[in-house]
Amino acid sequence: MNSRLRLLAPFVALLVVFAVRPIAAADHNTLTHEEIADGWILLFDGESLFGWEAATKADWRVADGAIVVSSGEPGLLNTTSRFADYVLKVDFRSAKGTNSGVFLRTDKKPKNPKEGCYELNIADFGTTPFATGSLVSRGEKAKVAENLDSAEWQSFEVRCEGKHINIRVDGKQVLDYTEELDPKPSLVGHVGLQLNSGKVEFRNVKLKPLSQKPLFNGKNLDGWVPHPDLKNAFSVGAEGVLHAKGGKSQLESTTKFGDFTLQLAARANAPRNNSGLFFRSIPGEVMNGYECQLQNCYGKDDKPNPVDCGTGGICRRAIARKLVAKDGEWFHLALVADGPHMAAWVNGYQVSDFTDTREPHANPRNGLRTVPGTFILQAHDETTDFSFRNIQAAELPK
Repeated sequence: MNSRLRLLAPFVALLVVFAVRPIAAADHNTLTHEEIADGWILLFDGESLFGWEAATKADWRVADGAIVVSSGEPGLLNTTSRFADYVLKVDFRSAKGTNSGVFLRTDKKPKNPKEGCYELNIADFGTTPFATGSLVSRGEKAKVAENLDSAEWQSFEVRCEGKHINIRVDGKQVLDYTEELDPKPSLVGHVGLQLNSGKVEFRNVKLKPLSQKPLFNGKNLDGWVPHPDLKNAFSVGAEGVLHAKGGKSQLESTTKFGDFTLQLAARANAPRNNSGLFFRSIPGEVMNGYECQLQNCYGKDDKPNPVDCGTGGICRRAIARKLVAKDGEWFHLALVADGPHMAAWVNGYQVSDFTDTREPHANPRNGLRTVPGTFILQAHDETTDFSFRNIQAAELPK
């Protein structure tokens, strides 16, 4: 080796180390800018079990950026929100002899794998007819015939659309399942992580809702109406963006939604701007519905207390646990409303998880309203300067 190569050798070795090093823990349980723009949300924040609830008593916990369970009463850790059509990604690692699974569109406590859920199994090959990658008790066509056992982290990618479920393990398709003759298909439900027997870990749990339809065409206000008694502060720019600027005003959808998923992109164009998305609104009334707040600022002295619940909070009901969005930057909002339960994500991070425990009432200001209502975009006052785009929603199946 000549002298120049000797000098370069340590640097080459260092480059090799960095090239093969494992992905750092900080890289897990996050979304890229591209994923956020594409509609992905995190179901696990890497630090807490916010947005999850256990159906049985087990030692569910967060350790080293993963959801971990090893003992207790068999059962599920479920998302508090339900979803219908979606793509789900989740990494898992199971000890030898573990029997676990990821439950799709599940009831909180399904009676059996044939009804009220789809059980995507995690189990050693040869120990069960439905090894890792299979859908338990769904017949021969739901079995994976290859051995996918591993002591390392593995990844599921699941696409659920109607009665069609496609499953990939580590990027390879292992099952393409269509339940055409199922008299009781599970079309909506929670995402559940299972403790059956043995230790199992989960991380990078992320979901992208599917089947949402555009509510704003980017060209005009078709499908939306301003309130006749308020100044119309809404207009569509040449760039296909909906603007709200210049006075108290509202723009109301002509369609109604009860239980739904919704996503949109928004931007506060001036500091300390105030807007909101009202849902299950009473048609024709002024901003009378539940309000998902759109306001990216703290209170006095910038103390960590979001103003008026903060972006993603349910106004006067649930304060956003963290301000994620910033004024002057596009941010992405995802909202799920399902019966009395409501949850919101900002830039893919879940900021609210609220259940309305009030008695039912036709007016959401006075009680629980679950009947379908309109969406309303708000221009709060003369200082409001907000922009919106990519507004889309889907009704959850009954």
